[in-house]
Amino acid sequence: MSNGSIDIQTAKRVIRMEAEAVAALEEKINSSFQKAIDILFVCKGRVVVTGMGKSGIIARKMVATMNSTGTPSIFLHPSDAVHGDLGMVRNDDVVICISKSGDTQEIRQLLPMFKRIGVPIISMVGNMNSHLALQSDVALDNSVKEEACPHNLAPTTSTTVTLAMGDALAVTLLEKKNFTADDFAMFHPGGNLGKRLLLKIEELAITGNQTPVISLKASLNEAILEMTTKRLGATCVVDADGNLVGIITDGDLRRLLQKTTNVADFTAEQVMSKNPKTIRKGTLASIALQEMEQFSITQLIIVDNGRKPYGVVHLHDLVRAGLGGESAA
Repeated sequence: MSNGSIDIQTAKRVIRMEAEAVAALEEKINSSFQKAIDILFVCKGRVVVTGMGKSGIIARKMVATMNSTGTPSIFLHPSDAVHGDLGMVRNDDVVICISKSGDTQEIRQLLPMFKRIGVPIISMVGNMNSHLALQSDVALDNSVKEEACPHNLAPTTSTTVTLAMGDALAVTLLEKKNFTADDFAMFHPGGNLGKRLLLKIEELAITGNQTPVISLKASLNEAILEMTTKRLGATCVVDADGNLVGIITDGDLRRLLQKTTNVADFTAEQVMSKNPKTIRKGTLASIALQEMEQFSITQLIIVDNGRKPYGVVHLHDLVRAGLGGESAA
């Protein structure tokens, strides 16, 4: 067997061991987990998560996940806690302590202080008979048969299991609190996720006097002038009441010129495409992008509650806004 084959088998063994450990965790979701959720749900303060070393790294990830899903949380480094940072803990908080052994010296040192403050203590431990587990109000069993490390030393399988348990807590709280996609977006306004969940179509559209609009009886020259000056490669066509009845695009002009070059006498009504794709004002920009990609179009007309054009949005504007997507044909 080549060295490359050995490497691949090692990697597969690690993935298999960690996957089996996470799967086994399902059997440990029991009344203790429910009690932990009940404590966290009624918490009026913050969830303070603490852990040393790699447990501390998992703790930081838990804090990030909880904060983004509606559970205010902070990370407390055990060493810093005994040098003043313990002052951030209040009696309306809940503390989650993470330790594989359950006997981490820095965590043991904090337990009497947490009890003095009066905060509930939830532990996530690999040893249910440890000092930490026995001193906690609730102990969650994160034990594993063995680490993926061949020496059974480096935290690998155990940290993966703890990460999964932390996600289980966060998502269960999310659902228990009826935390919605809109709530999630409020905590992620800067990234593409926030844009997809918050950005409305009219925020990116050409509106008002800049909206390209011509009447049914307008000449083709007028249509071309409107398309050129408004720079959207299209113009709305409206009837005498201002209701949308069609659209003229660059593609419509190309198709006409393939049939004839004598276009001086054509009107907008003769050239336009009827029943253009539209979208309602107030719709999410991400929905507009899906519509454009589905129908292979580059413009969408925004209409009000009736059929009057409110504005036009171009695919390029959505892409520039960071919503992604592929250029339509």
